[in-house]
This record gives sequence, structure tokens and C-alpha cells, in this order.
Amino acid sequence: MSSSPLNVAIIGMGTVGSGVAKILLDRAEQMTTRAGRPIQLKKAVVRDLSRPRNVDLPAEVLTDSIDAVLHDESIDVVIQLIGGIDPAYDIMLRALESGKDVVTANKALLCEKGESLFRRARELGRCICFEAAVAGGVPLIETVTQAMTANQITSIEAILNGTSNYILTEMFSHNVSYDDAVKSAQEIGYAEADPAMDVDGTDAAQKLGILVQLALGIKVGLNQFLRQGIDCLSLADLQYAAELGYTVKLLAVAKLLDGQLEMHAQPTLIRNDNPLAHVEDAYNKIALEGDAVGKVWLSGMGAGQMATASAVVANVVDIAVGRAALTFPRLDLWNPREGIKIMPREEISRRYFLRLNVEDRPHVLADITNVLGDHEISIASLVQHEAPEVDPSEEFSIVPLVIMTHRTTEGRFQAASRELDELDCIRSPFVRMPVND
Repeated sequence: MSSSPLNVAIIGMGTVGSGVAKILLDRAEQMTTRAGRPIQLKKAVVRDLSRPRNVDLPAEVLTDSIDAVLHDESIDVVIQLIGGIDPAYDIMLRALESGKDVVTANKALLCEKGESLFRRARELGRCICFEAAVAGGVPLIETVTQAMTANQITSIEAILNGTSNYILTEMFSHNVSYDDAVKSAQEIGYAEADPAMDVDGTDAAQKLGILVQLALGIKVGLNQFLRQGIDCLSLADLQYAAELGYTVKLLAVAKLLDGQLEMHAQPTLIRNDNPLAHVEDAYNKIALEGDAVGKVWLSGMGAGQMATASAVVANVVDIAVGRAALTFPRLDLWNPREGIKIMPREEISRRYFLRLNVEDRPHVLADITNVLGDHEISIASLVQHEAPEVDPSEEFSIVPLVIMTHRTTEGRFQAASRELDELDCIRSPFVRMPVND
């Protein structure tokens, strides 16, 4: 084992980058003990050198030049924490080609460009480590790629977006609106100024895509499976779900069924006796099912500075002790495999929750049940609270109607939804969610 220092550079000193720097600087002695050699932060690349930061960096560490890192032969590892695809893809390629291993938390980049990046890393004899890209501080990537290698993973059910989970928890626990819960998440630092990728389901879908790639060897684009966010929900939806014995979570699912992969990431009603229903705040929880080990549960913080930084630093230590160099070239990561087909979304079978705002007048319920019946969808339960008497000057009032269906296919449900959208008696919003039984 080498006793020489492992020199690292951070590109991107945002929330996570600052957390990584804090750990490397404040726990230098601990990191040396665990890595068997010193880990030295040599450079930190920022866009604005004059901007104040919440971590005290030595003056010689800060730079606004990426080339200062890539051209420095003494730097062994680049911690690449820039989001998005461009210029992150070019920076990672250049880091690999300059002889450096890479640690990243960029799930969007891996989801879109993982195959070419991993191929190039193997050609160059370099490593890419990415534990922080999925589930924050939860050691999920290591579990899927190493600890469960004796298994064929047959099922993934996971809460993978800590920001959305915090928002849903805040709404229901504190009886606040969606907008107020988002604002709270932004104030704490869980949500960005523009929280779109978290709340529209993109982040969870990207993470699910990475897990499917690792577990099953197939690349699934975001447009190939159902994706829906929590930005369509209101407090009323969570309250009606609770009345029916369920909790709403943004649930990412991938299941092997008869040689096909059922895959979706959507706000979903989960029975209250399911452990996934009790994951609160910014925590993530993942249920992996293997054909040998059965069900394995993992849980931990899925958002926040130090949780994600923890996973980044763990990868740096893997490189320092030589584990990454041994495992990366041998693991079957991002090598395309054949044989598993994506289940057409129209064939996915499950139950559904509908919340409709309807005119409180005769024949409305008959109109709705006729549409559902025409598509062979039967009703399991119906909730309509007693409405107040209508003012004589008004023709009718608008009241919420909640329907739980029996099991049906996504194709039938979508066809019925389109017809329900056309009924004059239904007013927007029309909320629909799957049920995980």
C-alpha cells in the first residue's frame, strides 16, 4: 500500500463540494487512518474567486481554472460535482484522459452518457466512482454492484428523491400547502431555487435508470417509462389517501415479470403497513429483492450537504486504498446486455386513485361510472363527503369525489382518463395516482 499522499481536486464548490472539502480538511487525520495514506485537497475549482464560502480553504487551493487541475500531473483524483451534461461530460472525459480517476455525484450525466464514459475509463485504465449519484449517503451502488452480485435482482422499489419526500412529509405532518412545503425545503437547503427536477419526477427517474443499468445491464431512456412528479398534488390528496389507509410517496419501481421489465417513477399510494410508507423528511428507503437473498432494505439521508459528501469521500477512500482499481475494471458496469424487454406501459397492471372535482348534481356519478365501466374498470371504493346545501341563487356547487379502482391496466386507465377529461361535470384539477398494494 502506498504511503504517499493521494492528491485530489474538487471541480464544483457548491453545497456538496463544500461538504466534501469540510470532511477532507476537518478530518484529515481520520481519513489518513482509514485510507492508509494522507488524502490532500490540492485544488478546488470555483467560478467566482471572490464569493464568500462556508468552508475555509487555503488560498493556494482555490482556483477558477479547470486546466490548472487537468494539467497538474500530481493530482490523482478529480471530484467532479458539476451538474447537467455540458460541460460536465467534457470535463470528465478530459480528467480521465489526463490520467486521473474520477468521483462524481452527477446522476444526469451517468444516466445519459454512462456507457461512453465507462468504456473510455476502461480503455485508459482509470476508475469512475459514483456512490453519491443515487440515494445520497445510502451505500446503494456498492450493494447493487458488489454485495448482491450472487443474485439476479428481480425487484427495486424505492424512495430515491429526498427533496420530494421532505415536501410530502411537510405537507401532511404540518398541514401546509405544496407551495409552502417547497419554500421550506428551499430554506433548509434540500431544494434548489428551481426545484423542477426534484418535484417533476426527473431526478428519481434518472436514479432508477442508473439502478436498472447496474442491476440488469439495460439502458432505459426517460421517455421509455412512466414518470410523474409530486407537483400535481395538493394537501387534500394526501389527506384522502390517509383516510383510505395509505401514504403518498414518490415511488420508483422496476420489476422483472415474465421476462419483461415493469418500470415507473410516480407519486403512489402505499399501504400504511408497508415500511416504505413510514419514510419521512429527506430520507430515502430502498427495497431490493434478489433471487438468492430475498428482500434487502437500505435507508438513510437522500438529500443534504453532508450525507452526499459522505458518499463522495467514501469513494475517494476506495481509490486511496486501491479497492476501486481492483473492482472497477472487473465489475460488469454499463456493459449492454440483451434479453430483457421493457413492458409496454399499456400493459402495466395495478389499482388507481382518482380525485375529481365534480358538479354536485344528479347523474354525475352515473356519467363517471359509465366511462369507467366502458373501459372495464370497476370501483373498489368511493368517498364523497356530505356537501353543504347549495345557495338558491347558485345552480350547483363543486365537490371532491375520490374513487379507488380495482386492478386494471394502464392502457385502459389512460383511455378512461381521456374520456373523463372531456366530461363537462368534472372541473380541473383531476388527480390520478397508482396504488402499490
